[in-house]
Amino acid sequence: MQESVTPPQRVRRRASRAAGPVGDSATPAPASVSVEVTTPVRPVRPVGPPPRRRPHRRLVAILSIAVTFVAVAALVVAVAVMVNQQRTIEAQQERERRFVDTAAQSVVNMFSYTQNTIDESVDRFVNGTSGPLRAMMTQEGNVENLKLLFRDTNATSEAVVNGAALEKIDEIGKNAAVLVSVRVTVTDLDGNNAPSEPYRMRVIIHEDDNGHMTAYDLKYPDGGN
Repeated sequence: MQESVTPPQRVRRRASRAAGPVGDSATPAPASVSVEVTTPVRPVRPVGPPPRRRPHRRLVAILSIAVTFVAVAALVVAVAVMVNQQRTIEAQQERERRFVDTAAQSVVNMFSYTQNTIDESVDRFVNGTSGPLRAMMTQEGNVENLKLLFRDTNATSEAVVNGAALEKIDEIGKNAAVLVSVRVTVTDLDGNNAPSEPYRMRVIIHEDDNGHMTAYDLKYPDGGN
């Protein structure tokens, strides 16, 4: 038994025309065409700060050199100031030490002698004086009288400084007061030592314009007032 096949049906198309009068002279309107335009989608970039401008390399180099130069110059100045301050401190300490040493040596020269060196010892002490002390020592006959006094003792004398300290400096008069503690021992010709005698003295030391220091005045016993 054969199956019946239904023949395909023809579909009739309906003619369409544009609205308007029909005539031979009329130009038929084109059929409407639908056109789809596809725009490519660009990837969205993340929003961020605007790009930085390139620095001016030459200007940056000049500024860097200038800053380095200023820093080095400041360091050099600081080092120079420190060195100058250190030298000033050392010079001041050296000056103070000379005041103390001059005072101590003056006291030793005044009390130390032997029978064979009386002249030299007294002259050394007098030559290291100035001001009121020198005026007193160089008055008529005082130096010779001191030498005769030492000879009459028939002894030798030795002075040992136990301590010396700077008390103050008068920068106007360039005088310094130094406290000196000394012990004096006298030995007779037979070699017998008398009990040593302690003295405390305030010695005024003067510094002249050339930096030379001399014993300007003496205050004793016990350093005077």
